Amino acid sequence: MYTFHMQKTIIILSFFLLPLHLKAQDTLAVQGDNVLYGLVVDGDTILVSTIEEVYILPMRKFSSKREMRKYRKLIRNVKKVYPYAKAAKKKYDEVSANLDQLKTEKQKKDYMKQVEKEIKNEFEGDLKKLTISQGRILIKLIDREIGETSYDLLSQLKGKFSAFFWQTLARIFGHNLKSTFDAEGEDRLLNEIVMLIENGQL
Repeated sequence: MYTFHMQKTIIILSFFLLPLHLKAQDTLAVQGDNVLYGLVVDGDTILVSTIEEVYILPMRKFSSKREMRKYRKLIRNVKKVYPYAKAAKKKYDEVSANLDQLKTEKQKKDYMKQVEKEIKNEFEGDLKKLTISQGRILIKLIDREIGETSYDLLSQLKGKFSAFFWQTLARIFGHNLKSTFDAEGEDRLLNEIVMLIENGQL
């Protein structure tokens, strides 16, 4: 399956105008916060329109109803856990910035304990309700958003022994905290769904 990215700026030109010399971009009009631009081509003004990025994908075909249900279930699961992955990214950036401001190891250790407590209070109840499949997807999406595995993040938060303990426990329930996100390989479909969600197309 191929993904085509439409350029954010589309110049509306007929193919026979492309070889012609283009003059500088001019402002056509201002409507509130919106500015309309155009290009003057041999005396004719061509509109330049800025639009949101859109992903155009071939129509998905399913070999069976079972496959179609599986795909729809994946979409539901991604929609369920993706907000948590985004929240993890936001928290990660916040913690990283704050840690840079702390000077002593004690300050950092105390701060990380506070962060752990905040995360636990805010998310533990909801995360416990996730299914095994949703948990696996969340682990993948955290790596997609942050660029670090859940195991790495846990190592930073609670130390390597604790991370090893939770990794072992996670494996018993079918999870792997060291799972990485492979957008071009096994997680290609997952990545496609996330992009469509981000763009409001799902």
